[in-house]
Amino acid sequence: MTSPIKVLCADDHPIMRDGIAFALQADPDMTIVAEAANGCEAVDAYKQYRPDVTLMDLRMPEMNGIDATAAILKEFPLARIIILTTYAGDVGASRAFKSGARGYLLKDTLRTELISTIKKIHAGHKHIPPEIAGGIAAHVRNDDLTVREIEVLQLIGTGNSNKAVADSLTISEDTVKGHVRNILAKLRANDRTHAVMIGLERGYLE
Repeated sequence: MTSPIKVLCADDHPIMRDGIAFALQADPDMTIVAEAANGCEAVDAYKQYRPDVTLMDLRMPEMNGIDATAAILKEFPLARIIILTTYAGDVGASRAFKSGARGYLLKDTLRTELISTIKKIHAGHKHIPPEIAGGIAAHVRNDDLTVREIEVLQLIGTGNSNKAVADSLTISEDTVKGHVRNILAKLRANDRTHAVMIGLERGYLE
């Protein structure tokens, strides 16, 4: 008889962790060995329990899921990690796979896909939802926004003027205008409002 798949669940919402634990308890092929409420706890729990598969929430306090994934894989390159998210944008998925994640799951599909995806990842395969794969393919040739451009976009999204953005980031207003031009070009946006909408859809902004 084979041993059950050992699963670590990292999510900052206790209700989500409880729901996942309840779902896994119903399957004799897997068991929850540890839980974590943020990325730092997830890294520590992985080192202590060495799970077969880790479920990692994308956005958590202290350390996000992508940084936690990268930290785990740096020390344990064979770790099998599935990113969980409520966001369907391609940006988070692209970063997740670049960090070394093996799977990507939207939380609204957990009821139907969680168990099968864990088994799939444990068997050595990868998993990415078709709608996410399509988004990545659609933007694969687009230039990714830089960290500074994302900061500018975030400030624009909260209604700041170019001058306010410049003051906030301690850069010149002309530099802000240059960043805005680059953002519009990279996102193929018609104007600032359109850029913010695209940023939300693709996952650059929360």
